[in-house]
Amino acid sequence: MTDVQLGMPELPAPDYPAEVRTRLEEDAREVIARYPDSRSALLPLLHLVQSEEGHVTRTGMRFCAEVLGLTTAEVTAVATFYTMYRRKPSGDYQVGVCTNTLCAVMGGDAIFEELQSHLGVGNGETTEDGKVTLEHIECNAACDYAPVVMVNWEFFDNQTVESAKALVDELRAGRTVEPTRGAPLCTYKETARILAGFPDARPGAVEAGGSAGPASLVGLRLAKGEVAPGRVVSPRSADAPQDEAPPTHPSSHDAPQRTSASDPHHPAGPVAEEGE
Repeated sequence: MTDVQLGMPELPAPDYPAEVRTRLEEDAREVIARYPDSRSALLPLLHLVQSEEGHVTRTGMRFCAEVLGLTTAEVTAVATFYTMYRRKPSGDYQVGVCTNTLCAVMGGDAIFEELQSHLGVGNGETTEDGKVTLEHIECNAACDYAPVVMVNWEFFDNQTVESAKALVDELRAGRTVEPTRGAPLCTYKETARILAGFPDARPGAVEAGGSAGPASLVGLRLAKGEVAPGRVVSPRSADAPQDEAPPTHPSSHDAPQRTSASDPHHPAGPVAEEGE
């Protein structure tokens, strides 16, 4: 439920300190120059101000409005529409658990429920140490690696309850965590600056982007007339005995777990409305 504030109207947002404003204006000019119409730069500029404070503040929206010649109402309408823009302070690592259909039945609901208990936070909340913000998210277009967890939009595929708990524990301990695929992990502020369109200057980060994995390319190879590959299995079953008969379930992974919210014997999944 949205908070309703009564009383005096909210005062105009304060400006950035002079040195911050100067630096952001220089970056903003570079972003705006990429577009024939300056207002088209609003989305990357919102990522830019998010990289400064970790979320889009009233000051950040005022900055975007001023450099683009827009009203704060126009900027606010955009910032509140897209979920990638945070509206309140959040952690260094945004841990998003996919709870859309396939990930949910493969264990995503159970992962999300267990992480809430393990971290002591609800949907969209941040741990007391400021390290992790947990939320359930919609499809990440990685159904062939379900269930998927994303950290600052980097993929952690084929997760289980235990591997997801170990992942957030490593993040909170400050240890290096490697995504299943893609670029090395960085903080949420650093991710926001990359999304604003500035180069990722970390050595090897761009090259680490890689391509689609084997599970994603099976259909393409069959369409090209190539010999069908062996059955693609989840890394979770990699240690299974090789002489064991293959399961009858047609999925490329192990059979769905009975953990969806629709199963009365295993209630799971988000219990709060989006944004609560």
